[in-house]
Amino acid sequence: MSSTARILFIGDICGHPGRRAVKELLPGLVAEFAPDLVLANGENAAGGFGITPGLVEELLDLGIAVLTSGNHIWDKKEILPYLADHADGRLLRPANYPGDAPGHGIYIGRTHAGLDYAVLNVQGRVFMPAIDCPFRTADALLEKIPAQVKVRIVDVHAEATSEKRALGWYLDGRATAVVGTHTHIPTADETVQPGGTAYITDLGMTGPYDSVIGIEKNSIIRKFLDQIPARFEVAKGDVRLSGVLIEADRESGRALSIERILRK
Repeated sequence: MSSTARILFIGDICGHPGRRAVKELLPGLVAEFAPDLVLANGENAAGGFGITPGLVEELLDLGIAVLTSGNHIWDKKEILPYLADHADGRLLRPANYPGDAPGHGIYIGRTHAGLDYAVLNVQGRVFMPAIDCPFRTADALLEKIPAQVKVRIVDVHAEATSEKRALGWYLDGRATAVVGTHTHIPTADETVQPGGTAYITDLGMTGPYDSVIGIEKNSIIRKFLDQIPARFEVAKGDVRLSGVLIEADRESGRALSIERILRK
């Protein structure tokens, strides 16, 4: 067994075009990079807003081990009983939603090859709902992870670059990687921090880039011009898969490298 582990994390899957991109492009990425673990954010998989139980199973069947999410996880009401009934399942919602929100924000698993790993999902609060503190929630989640689980991946679903960046520094040395989602624009700031945590502000979107963050561009432009509520549809053109490949030391969990992936 190799002393290193490779983790492929796919950015926000947007609608049918994004799901199609994963189906068509993921096999080639697996052949090229041989990742030990494939993760993805799936909160926009159903028409650009939310996800359904059927789509969860569809994406997991493509070889994704765990799906993270964000504020749109609640958009399809049929997902609520699914989250409640799959308390140890592989669809996460942000852990810092308060009260009795169904679902959970951490998954601890083991790959078929024997790699122990944990995936954590938190949501930011700047320009977003005022939910519980993502910093303190991350602290509590990390405390729950058994010591032998060294590979720890955190999805920070947030609007503000500053909040994502702060969480990246806050968790440096305690997580293998801190990756940002939600804004659908891939950033060029991938780095391995001094404590051994790989970081990127946003993974980007897996979906149509001939759009405004996945939505048909003319409807968004019109909304900015007239401010009249409108129904938004997922765009169709220039479909790409965006994400990162992280390589980490299996024994320590420290990241060795992080590479942006963008494929058409």
